[in-house]
Amino acid sequence: MTEMMQATQMRELTSGLEFPEGPIAMSDGTVVLTEIKAGRITRVTPDGAKETVAEPGGGPNGAALGPDGKLYVTNNGGCFVWLDVEGLTVPHQPNPEHESGWIERIDLRTGEVEVLYRECEGRPLIAPNDIVFDREGGFYFTDHGVRDEYRSDRTAIHYGKADGSDIHEVARPLDGPNGIGLSPDGNRLYVAETPSGRVFWWDVEAPGLLVRASGGLLPNGATLLAGLPGMQLLDSMAVDSAGHVCVATLLSAGVTRISPDGEELQFFETGDILTTNICFGGEDMRTAYVTLSGTGRLVTFEWPVPGAELAYSA
Repeated sequence: MTEMMQATQMRELTSGLEFPEGPIAMSDGTVVLTEIKAGRITRVTPDGAKETVAEPGGGPNGAALGPDGKLYVTNNGGCFVWLDVEGLTVPHQPNPEHESGWIERIDLRTGEVEVLYRECEGRPLIAPNDIVFDREGGFYFTDHGVRDEYRSDRTAIHYGKADGSDIHEVARPLDGPNGIGLSPDGNRLYVAETPSGRVFWWDVEAPGLLVRASGGLLPNGATLLAGLPGMQLLDSMAVDSAGHVCVATLLSAGVTRISPDGEELQFFETGDILTTNICFGGEDMRTAYVTLSGTGRLVTFEWPVPGAELAYSA
């Protein structure tokens, strides 16, 4: 495995966000994102102004546009308490007031919030984290779970239909699954585990059905794409048009671009140890929008290739 540092020339688009995540680059040049600490959905205009779209409360985390043009959000239910550590906003668990999380659908025009799923196969969702739609109108999402000094939830990847008619598990168990993404052709699903610093993948046999690795030892049926060296934790992700997995990397403060075979790594430094997510936009899809959650900023820089086209856009 080879690793290369990539210089970045960042531009700050806006600041003063309360732990931003889930950015979506819209066709009108705005960026819609979540503010986990504030329990808010925010639209950032090209000049950096901020407009409140909705205030669902809880902890809106990941977000994706669905086939109906509405925003689908993994809400962790407010699973964090918030610390100020030398000027950085830092999430901490457990939150004694947290009970469970949910999947919600938000009308971007009216701000109306509708809860779509609170449980899966009879088990409450704990702390849903990230989400990606396939081209058949369903979505995969991770449940990050909750951990404290004595225990850590073992959770799952789920698949849900946008019309609220079905939700089921597709892989279990995972330890702190966070970022989730699909390859450009939709035939491979990627998931990043935060505490292990590893990215895993599964082939997709059909919508909501994953292929278990042949002869694999992992009980969840995954195949390892890459594990990052040293003390590096993984957050959310996007996939670019060349099939690279682009995962926000905590502590080392940047975004790691992993080749489809897992053999080549490029690191794009951002300077915020709580860099949490990335999406692509702009006319040529080569503008990377990155949430720097510790310092409450949304920044942009140029990506080597266009981002992969998402299933739905607006």
